[in-house]
Amino acid sequence: MALVSPSILAANFLSLGKDCEWLNNSNADWYHLDIMDGLFVPNISYGMPVVQAIQSVAKKPLDVHLMIEKPERYIQTFADLGAEFLTVHWEASTHLHRTLHAIKQAGMKAGVALNPHTPVELLSDIIADVDLLLIMSVNPGFGGQNFIENTYHKIEKAKKLIQAKAAQTLIEVDGGVNTQNARKLIDAGADVLVAGSAIFGSEDRDAVVEQLKKS
Repeated sequence: MALVSPSILAANFLSLGKDCEWLNNSNADWYHLDIMDGLFVPNISYGMPVVQAIQSVAKKPLDVHLMIEKPERYIQTFADLGAEFLTVHWEASTHLHRTLHAIKQAGMKAGVALNPHTPVELLSDIIADVDLLLIMSVNPGFGGQNFIENTYHKIEKAKKLIQAKAAQTLIEVDGGVNTQNARKLIDAGADVLVAGSAIFGSEDRDAVVEQLKKS
């Protein structure tokens, strides 16, 4: 059964407390928080005050995805904000090995995200240090995009790499995930499904979460 991490970017920010209450009481597993700086990606999302407000009511782990330049600058900040997982982009991290160990030393689990054009083979030497591999199935920056079909093949390659290196890495998929493609993603090797519009845009969020988990 897959873990489900609803993307708060798709929540209603005028009633964010209500959406957090729903997530706390649902069968979803994590809070997925997308932090965008307008530089690494062409969009700006929300910052530390919003994360702090969510953390103050959250009863489930915070899965923080940094879509920002020089993410190492904010490792301790997000540790202090209560993040359990902190994911940085391969494309944004010049010294990725050092950054991953700094995340772990700050008491969090370390994640690496790959843009659609970035091959998983680039992680061959460090996959054993990665707790969470986030495979982007859309180009990062905006919600509601169409799913990139090559993602299935990329997940399969990632799973083979993880097994070959005897790593314990979880594979997370983010972008265009819904009840129609969840089964195929899990069959390819995905462990965690991030879904935004598919959950928060539904009239029955709980049913969507259950379908995603049991696909």
